[in-house]
Amino acid sequence: MPRRPLKLATTLLPLVLVPVAAWAAWLGWDQHRDVHPDGSVTGPYEAWQVIGLVLTLVAPVYWAASRHRIPGAVLGTTAGLTAAAFYDWSDDSSGLFVIGVGMVMVGSLVGTYALSALAAAVTRRGRRDDPAPTGA
Repeated sequence: MPRRPLKLATTLLPLVLVPVAAWAAWLGWDQHRDVHPDGSVTGPYEAWQVIGLVLTLVAPVYWAASRHRIPGAVLGTTAGLTAAAFYDWSDDSSGLFVIGVGMVMVGSLVGTYALSALAAAVTRRGRRDDPAPTGA
């Protein structure tokens, strides 16, 4: 039996679960919208929460991409974030949450692909710049 499906699953599963856990840690607990004196409503997330989520996901995406697992880094992270957003926002009775989930999906797809391409280029360049091993 080939080991490739098992290797793919062991790479992809953490790349799906880490974004779900990061979403829960950074965004999942904050469900309160802020009502301002002028009647406008913002939230429920603050900028620092979203920045924290993004910075948390940089490490696993870079790790996977530097090992030339770009499809896993991009698709796993995107799937995890999309599933977390869908679960978190699906109680919206207007149905407009689907647009937000789509925006999360497209944004995470583009962002993780750009980071993965950068990570792969940096690690490829780093390996090319390494001196040849000496046979001493």
